[in-house]
Amino acid sequence: MAVVFMAVSCGETPAPQPDGAVGVPASSGAPSAEPSPATPVGNTLKAHKVPWISATPTDSSLNVVWWSGVEPCYVLDRVEVTETKDAVTVTLWEGHDRRKPDAVCIEIAIQKQTTVKLSAPLGTRKVIDGAK
Repeated sequence: MAVVFMAVSCGETPAPQPDGAVGVPASSGAPSAEPSPATPVGNTLKAHKVPWISATPTDSSLNVVWWSGVEPCYVLDRVEVTETKDAVTVTLWEGHDRRKPDAVCIEIAIQKQTTVKLSAPLGTRKVIDGAK
């Protein structure tokens, strides 16, 4: 008895790579180099502190970037900011979106960003991660 296997392809033909190898087409949804913007939604389920990886000052605000997961399992709940004359402490809180409590999400890391308004320009104050 002979067994025959057939390969069936759906979708685009893989794009040639610079070294001549065949790979994933450029339009395949590869991750972007830019972090995804996030806005606090409040009242999430199981909210917890999340450490951030950078906080870049711009005028009277900070652009805060962190690693997260996909929505609705990982959404920005709130951002707590404490300002003193010497430091600014930024604490990010994430949780599960309460509007979709039974949602199941793939476990993949993505970068997110949010803008935090300060009461005054950062100046020489140091920025502290409140989750660490």
